[in-house]
Amino acid sequence: NAEYMGAMLAMNRAKGTFGKLGYAGGILQNIHKPELPAISEFATDEIMGHSGDRLAAAFKVSRQEQDDFATRSHNLADKASQLGYLSDRMTAYYVPGLNEPVSTDNGIRPSTPEQMAKLRPAFVKGPHGTITAANSSFLSDGASACLIASEDKAKKMGMKPLAYLKDFVFVSQDPKDQLLLGPTYAISKLLQKTGLKLTDFDVFELHEAFAGQVLANLRAMESSYFCNKFLDRTSEIGAIPMDKLNTWGGSLSIGHPFGATGVRLVATAANRLKRDGGKRALVAACAAGGQGHAMVVEAATAV
Repeated sequence: NAEYMGAMLAMNRAKGTFGKLGYAGGILQNIHKPELPAISEFATDEIMGHSGDRLAAAFKVSRQEQDDFATRSHNLADKASQLGYLSDRMTAYYVPGLNEPVSTDNGIRPSTPEQMAKLRPAFVKGPHGTITAANSSFLSDGASACLIASEDKAKKMGMKPLAYLKDFVFVSQDPKDQLLLGPTYAISKLLQKTGLKLTDFDVFELHEAFAGQVLANLRAMESSYFCNKFLDRTSEIGAIPMDKLNTWGGSLSIGHPFGATGVRLVATAANRLKRDGGKRALVAACAAGGQGHAMVVEAATAV
C-alpha cells in the first residue's frame, strides 16, 4: 500500500542506522494493511463518477436511458445465472459466522424503472447529476487468471483451447475529458488494423463502468462528427447490435473487481461463442489513465 511504499522510500533516504530504524515501525505497521481500491483517476484526482457524469452529459445520455441500460444488465445477468451460464466463475466461499457457503453472486438485483428512479445522483448532486449507485458498476471481490499459449504448446500440454486471441490493441487519450472513451478509440484502431467491420462479429463484450459510459461510447461510434474529428475516420465506426452486446449481463450487474474484469470479459466472450455457435467476438474496455483496449477473440472451432 501507499503508506508502506512511502516508508520504504523514506528509509532509503535516511542517514545512518538509527535514522533508518525510525521508519521501520511504519513499515512493520503497514506491511499487511490492505489498501482499498481508489475510485479517483490518478492523473487528475477526479472521481470517476464525475468523469462519467460529464461524459454522459456531453453525449446527451439521459438518466432514463442509463437506468434502462442498468436494468437490462441486471435482468440479463439474472437470466444467465438461472440458466447456469455464469456458474464457472463462482467458487463456494465460506464466511466466518455463516453456516452455508456463499455460492452465488449477490450483486445481481433485477429492478423496476420505478425503483431505479428513486435513487439520488451519487456524484454530481442536484438536477444535473445522472449517475447513481444503481447505474454504476459496484466494487466487488474477485480474482482471475488466464493461461495464454501458442496452439502447439497447448496441444503438447494436453489442453484444449477455449478460444483464440487473434489480435489486440491498447490506446490512450486525454484522461481528463476522454477518460472513459477508451473502447471507442480502441475499437476504431483494432478494426483499421484487422480490416474487420462490426458486422463481422457475433459477440460483443464491453466493460460496463457506468451505464452512461457505455451508452456514450455507443453514440461516439455512431457519430460521423466524432469519428472524423477525434479518430480521423472518413465515416462512423457503426452501431453495435444490442442483441449481441453483453447478453449475459456485465459489470453493472456482476460487479467490477479491479484487476479481474479483463479476464472475466474474455471468458464470457469465449463462453458465449461456444454456447451460441458464434465465430468471432470483440472485447473492449476503458481503464485508468485514459487507456483503453480491444481484442478479437475467435471460437476454437472457427480456426
